[in-house]
Amino acid sequence: MKNFNLGHHWKMPALYSDTLLDHFRHPRNYRSLDAPDISNEQFNPLCGDRIRLELKFENAKVNEVGFKGDACAICTAATSLLTELILGKEIEQLANIPDERLIAALESDIQPARVQCALLPLQALRAGLKDYQSEL
Repeated sequence: MKNFNLGHHWKMPALYSDTLLDHFRHPRNYRSLDAPDISNEQFNPLCGDRIRLELKFENAKVNEVGFKGDACAICTAATSLLTELILGKEIEQLANIPDERLIAALESDIQPARVQCALLPLQALRAGLKDYQSEL
């Protein structure tokens, strides 16, 4: 029987990309805002993720963004990435961010059971926008 030496020729596909791990370990905009225009908290009962997304507007654009939460690596990284995607965007652009855009930004193979983790920040953004626009 031949002894197979897999050595350095065989590499397991990365479950989490460098991008996802970087945003999980060093989340961008992880902070609370003073007097945000939007503050929305979402909870995923399937895995226990809880995040609160906060936005401040100036001249109808996202001027400041922050988030806090207790969430898994995928959710934390997705929320961090979303804060970078929306900073400086006009209010009208926020409602049109497709789910696929955020999932693709994670650069990871997100399994179907974990897609909800990745989309929780978008749910917070959409619900917050809906509340904000209903108050105008």
